[in-house]
Amino acid sequence: MILVQTKQVELNDKADVRQDTMVSKFHFVDLAGSERVKRTGATGERMKEGININKGLLALGNVISALGDEKRKAAHVPFRDAKITRLLQDSLGGNSKTLMIACCSPSDTNFDETLNTLKYANRARNIKNKPIINRDPMAAKMEAMSKRIKQLEAIV
Repeated sequence: MILVQTKQVELNDKADVRQDTMVSKFHFVDLAGSERVKRTGATGERMKEGININKGLLALGNVISALGDEKRKAAHVPFRDAKITRLLQDSLGGNSKTLMIACCSPSDTNFDETLNTLKYANRARNIKNKPIINRDPMAAKMEAMSKRIKQLEAIV
């Protein structure tokens, strides 16, 4: 997982006074595929790693189901069940825009995994976030007052 955080500060024209700050976060996550022990033939540490990947994907699937299902809107969303769901909490159910890219295989030997990926993506598509810009009410008032002062000065 890669996290990129940006900060944009807007300064006043006449003085170096901070007027507005905008902070953005980008999460780039490669979720990997489900690790089937039988198919990969993993043993030892690799098998434990695969089991942990599957646990994280299961927890993420539960969160996606809870957020995307209209019937479960009032129900508890289990963000604390895995590290990945805690890290992606803002992206999944918060004040953000989220994009999911599902990679599918054209091979018939991977049909089951491709079908599961498409089902997973379809559940994620049902999540509806309504992102808004969080602004400091005082900064918004100050900006409105500044504009009004400039309008009145232009009239006089």
